[in-house]
Amino acid sequence: LCSNNNPYASFGATLARDEEQNLWSTPHDVTHTEADDDRVLYNMIVVRNQLDKDSEEWQKLNYDIYTLRQTRKEVRSRWKHILEDLGFQKEADSLLSVTKLSIISDSQNMSKARDILLKLSEETNIFPTSWELSERYLFVVDRLIALDAADEFFKMASVVYPRRPGGDRADEGP
Repeated sequence: LCSNNNPYASFGATLARDEEQNLWSTPHDVTHTEADDDRVLYNMIVVRNQLDKDSEEWQKLNYDIYTLRQTRKEVRSRWKHILEDLGFQKEADSLLSVTKLSIISDSQNMSKARDILLKLSEETNIFPTSWELSERYLFVVDRLIALDAADEFFKMASVVYPRRPGGDRADEGP
């Protein structure tokens, strides 16, 4: 039989390709390349894949891609930790799930959501120092506002991931 007739012939290659395109390390994430930070990562992957794997440039880009993905996982984990501490154990994953179909629940909340997100960035260590605010977390804050939990989330983030004295931010939370 010809391998073209075997529906499973490219199964492993498909999984590897899906994982490579999986910018947020969430299987079959259809939202990648929708936000600016996704496009940055996607462009890094495209450039890396055009380089020779033995080259120093490929190794540097591969490390940068890995580091960015790990940072994203860590930030998501911090948010999930706080949500669970606030009593959203079962809802934490769905509150953090943002797709291209996600909408802001109330346009009047947009300004408040941005203010809270900026405040989280400036007054807590929930985001690493080098983190550029992600549009994804604007949707999460909007959901917290709708649940009347945004202020409690900020208070908890301030306690669990406080900013160091002198304005410096810690590299890791407690």
